[in-house]
Amino acid sequence: RLQKEWISPVYAFFNPTPTIREIDGRHVHEFACSARGCKVNVRRYLDTKDARSTGNMRKHVRLCWGAEILDAADNAKDASEVRTNIVGSVQRTGSIAAAFERKGKGKISYSHRQHTRSETRAEIVRWLSENQRPFSIIADRGFQSLMKTGRPEYYLPSPDTVSRDTKQVFARTRMRIARMLQEYDRRLNFTTDAWTSPNHHSYVAICVHLQHKGSPMSFPLDIVELAKSHTGAALAIAF
Repeated sequence: RLQKEWISPVYAFFNPTPTIREIDGRHVHEFACSARGCKVNVRRYLDTKDARSTGNMRKHVRLCWGAEILDAADNAKDASEVRTNIVGSVQRTGSIAAAFERKGKGKISYSHRQHTRSETRAEIVRWLSENQRPFSIIADRGFQSLMKTGRPEYYLPSPDTVSRDTKQVFARTRMRIARMLQEYDRRLNFTTDAWTSPNHHSYVAICVHLQHKGSPMSFPLDIVELAKSHTGAALAIAF
């Protein structure tokens, strides 16, 4: 009967049916958090004036799931919509590719919730790729100390795992860009940059430029070694 009144979006972050306990003669509802690896139960005593309060539940969700996710839930219609579209999505998209998706530009904020294994692998791939770090840095003693001090159980992938993840993300990103360019219904602009290395090898880099959703975008497509000097004819063949 009480469950019919539990329409607040915050209920979606806990198991639908709470555990009913009796503690020192008082009846208690214990709501178990549904986040992976979380073992927290939020208690609510039924003999108090705030027996229907969700304050402690919201406090836990903010710490465990993150403020951004809680804010998104507050804008949903009800707990059912949150459970399907937000909680379900977070639990389903734990893969390295899904976690790698950018959330857009803007102010960077940090969640109180610790990264899952998939999120850790995704963040490491992004960090190494954007800052041109070697895979071996994951096994560095100083890096391991920074990441594991205070939380020795924190998961870090091996350099081999990071290498495989990086190749997987690259392959999927290349397919995504190729599909986007093939479906693009406006003009594409290409530029080239040619040079000769100190050991007398000729190369050309090819980039594409376009407008996507009102914003200019540029992608490096390839770097090709030329069989001959970078004349106009050689560049045309390489392109």
